Amino acid sequence: MAQKVCIIGAGVVGLATAYALVREGFEVTVLEARDQAGLETSYANGGQLSYRYVAPLADRSVPLQALGWLLRDDAPLRLRPRLDPQQWRWMLAFLGACRRSVNQRNAARLLRLALFSQATLTQWREDGLEGFDWRRNGKLVAFREASSFQGAQRNLSDPAMQFVLDARQCRELDPALAETPFVGGILTPDEEVADCHLFCLRLVERLLTYGSCRIRYASPVSRLLMQGNAVKGVEAGGETIEAEHVVLAAGYRSATLLPDGPRLPLYPLKGYSLTAPIGPEHQAPTISLTDYDRKVVFAGIGDRLRVAAMVDIVGFDPSLEPRRLALLRTQAQDTLPRAGNYAAASEWAGMRPATPTGMPLVGPGGPRNLWFNLGHGALGFTLACGSGRLIAERIARRTPSIDDAG
Repeated sequence: MAQKVCIIGAGVVGLATAYALVREGFEVTVLEARDQAGLETSYANGGQLSYRYVAPLADRSVPLQALGWLLRDDAPLRLRPRLDPQQWRWMLAFLGACRRSVNQRNAARLLRLALFSQATLTQWREDGLEGFDWRRNGKLVAFREASSFQGAQRNLSDPAMQFVLDARQCRELDPALAETPFVGGILTPDEEVADCHLFCLRLVERLLTYGSCRIRYASPVSRLLMQGNAVKGVEAGGETIEAEHVVLAAGYRSATLLPDGPRLPLYPLKGYSLTAPIGPEHQAPTISLTDYDRKVVFAGIGDRLRVAAMVDIVGFDPSLEPRRLALLRTQAQDTLPRAGNYAAASEWAGMRPATPTGMPLVGPGGPRNLWFNLGHGALGFTLACGSGRLIAERIARRTPSIDDAG
């Protein structure tokens, strides 16, 4: 008889974990507090599957940069200190991780997980998972400042698969870039793009074709039911769901389910996006673009242009902030004025659950049958398939496909 696994959270990480588990033969129940899958951080994120751009935010240059950003209204990172011990613990741990050796070690681990995630998504697509505006369109990371461009050339994550372009080559790469101000860029031809929310919906459709999976919406989890050093079930909506294993994939809210357990090193990094319609009169880039110095990403997803940016460490308020969205709109229009209908763009803000080191928590969660799949930050879509498959392999007691421990 198949073992039962309960997954808390129906975002891209939770659903990818569910898909990997049903493919391993487990019976899976997914619990989601909202009335549909993928309505939180997965809903309107940047859309870029940037497998070779996974270095953690924590690096030795960030504290000095952040001091300068504090004085700028257009800063890509904003900090609003609060009387919140959780925020201060996270920031102190983040500063402790801002060392080059730590960044390089974690970047190497993230790259292994990212490339494994890319291979896993490729396998799932070959097995028939489709319909989420996926393209292998390549990615250009473009630079406005010569100093940042020179630094990037010295630190390529995969020199065999990345190409240095000068200003002329950047402009010639895609007609939409003909008038951009970049001094150079790094091209990675095999990077991908897709709609994360559509991906969640396609995963739900595939999961429901398995008789071994059910998804329960409007089912907020109130607590984990413990028996000794094990989780015997989950209480949701006054009902108990029993399971041999429980996977916690509820983003930054996951810590609230462990009041007597370990303090999860999670804090939400608030980001923003615009989704602009693309009409025949527009000239959107076919390649994904990252404006490195402004920290803004552009991705053509189907007939829409997704523009995403910013890291705000401002607490747990997911509401839209008009000034940040206005800044993002201005920067997008300045860089790619003809790429989409910015006046009709839909606005979004998401709370990306992040650890101080940038390393997600993928593995045992303390009690012997509790598992974490949390803390992917801005890389949730990029890493979801790989981290979900690793959890499934570990629950199945198989040797993991990659070593992500060091």
